[in-house]
Amino acid sequence: MFLSGLTCTEDNAAQKGTFLSDASAQGIAILFPDTSPRGAGIEGEDADWDFGTGAGFYLNATKPKYSKYYNMATHVTLELPLVIEAAGIPIDFKRQSIFGHSMGGHGALTLYLASKTNQYRSASAFSPIVNPTKCSWGKKAFNGYLKNGVDEAKELYDATELISRCKDPVHILVDYGTADSFYQQGQLLPENFLKAARDAGHDEFQVRVRSHDGYDHSYYFISTFASDHIHFHANFLKA
Repeated sequence: MFLSGLTCTEDNAAQKGTFLSDASAQGIAILFPDTSPRGAGIEGEDADWDFGTGAGFYLNATKPKYSKYYNMATHVTLELPLVIEAAGIPIDFKRQSIFGHSMGGHGALTLYLASKTNQYRSASAFSPIVNPTKCSWGKKAFNGYLKNGVDEAKELYDATELISRCKDPVHILVDYGTADSFYQQGQLLPENFLKAARDAGHDEFQVRVRSHDGYDHSYYFISTFASDHIHFHANFLKA
């Protein structure tokens, strides 16, 4: 499962991520969900680029205004697999992993770490928003979608908070670029995630966070390291 970032649709990563050749060689299917509901018609959902349409943040909204439609966590983890299985498409859902970019990296890591059923064997992320309760993007989303805002998000939707409480073995890879303007603005906060992981006892074999000088937030960055992520997941999907 690949989760895309803010303003993206299901097409961006499929067309520009360069995942498909390596995935095909490994016998891996990649699903590309959309980033939010479409056409909900909720007042204000199209007012800003970083909230509402194209910005579902892979959570289940609890504010009544959004809770009918904005349930991307359920959509990704339950609805899509059920639809694909019902269609008879030959995908083995007993072996799943998840990865994503930016907002989608946030989604991949939180859905992986919050899963009580160990749904995913591994998780990885490109330039993820890993401590969203501490950055403006996350605060805006959580205060908009959730009844209790940031306090509610800490339990399920902040990867740094989740890894700090996780005692089970994990398989996580994170890549980000030091020339990424969103990293420089303090939206991504990968150092916070890495410190929380190490403090919780997860070594470099369980949680690997790689910085890359000169790389930005774009799909050029993603395509450069796409093969690494496919082969990382193949280690666990094919085990």
